[in-house]
Amino acid sequence: MEREVVITADGSSTIHLPEWDEQYHSKHGAIQEAYHVFIKHGLHHFCDSKLVSNSKHHISILEIGFGTGLNAFITLLEAEKLNINVNYLGVEGYPVAMNEVVQLNYPTQLEATIKASLFKTMHETSWEESHEITKHFFLIKQNRFFSEIKEKDGYNIIYFDAFGARVQPELWTETIFQKMYDALKENGVLVTYAAKGSVRRAMQAVGFFVEKLPGPPGKREMLRATKRL
Repeated sequence: MEREVVITADGSSTIHLPEWDEQYHSKHGAIQEAYHVFIKHGLHHFCDSKLVSNSKHHISILEIGFGTGLNAFITLLEAEKLNINVNYLGVEGYPVAMNEVVQLNYPTQLEATIKASLFKTMHETSWEESHEITKHFFLIKQNRFFSEIKEKDGYNIIYFDAFGARVQPELWTETIFQKMYDALKENGVLVTYAAKGSVRRAMQAVGFFVEKLPGPPGKREMLRATKRL
């Protein structure tokens, strides 16, 4: 499928799929969306939660759709700021090519050019193995489909960043969200940019407590789901 690197409204880049008229990130701002959905309402929410205070200095994150590595790179930067250790698993069925990675402007837009080499390293490291990217951030990338996830009680946070239900409805079903629920530890949270009623109902059907939250620029709402036993 044809892919092209484009610039979003906040100046940060993303990858556009003309055949689907779909982007890896919001056209209203890739970095703005990542910070709002996954960092503010995912990572920061979890770290601030009194329910998980005992584990807040060591966090396991599962990303559904490693893609451009934007969410992982911002999490790496935040882990250093927050003085937490993050074990990060990024699952991706169709890895981004290095000739596309070098066109992404995230280190510059994040004012983190001093760490640009780390962004490159994240993409160059071998798949299926654990790598210490920094003393605060450990990364495993797995080249597999989301339907193949079978982990149980392994993660504090899930960044659910799959392509939208308009183009891949099979990724937003009860079957997939059951896998997500099973993969989370107690009081773990899943955050996503999506807010469709069908998505919320699928989450609730498998046992999640679901909140509608204000969305990032260009979206009215987003969802956060918590595993409460």
